[in-house]
Amino acid sequence: MIYQRFVEIGRVVYVSKGNDSGKLAVIVDVVDGRRALVDGPSSGVLRSVRNFNDLYLTKFKVAIQHGMRSINVKKAFDEAEIASKFAESAWAKKLAAKATKSQMTDFDRYKLMRAKQARNRLIRIEMGKIRKATKAQK
Repeated sequence: MIYQRFVEIGRVVYVSKGNDSGKLAVIVDVVDGRRALVDGPSSGVLRSVRNFNDLYLTKFKVAIQHGMRSINVKKAFDEAEIASKFAESAWAKKLAAKATKSQMTDFDRYKLMRAKQARNRLIRIEMGKIRKATKAQK
């Protein structure tokens, strides 16, 4: 499989470390091989130089030019509806599920365990019925 996510002007990134962790930003300029100038006026990320180790490249790209101002970046970001597209992605859903799971109490984990046991019991009973029916046909 060919790598599709390149560091380029307009690439939307997910900030993984720092004060803005969990927010989306856009690469406005590449400083060097390790750092980029990112800006996320729609998500509250101030324009700053970030290390690529603190960023994850997403599949989304915004049509902006090199060094564009924050107002224009915000306009392009909102017109492309990046926030809603990212929220619909499997990546965002996994992050939301992880956050929900980390907020569970001990009793919530117990209820989840019991629900899974009940589900698996129903599946096991139905599979037994199917096996019995196929065995009787032979």
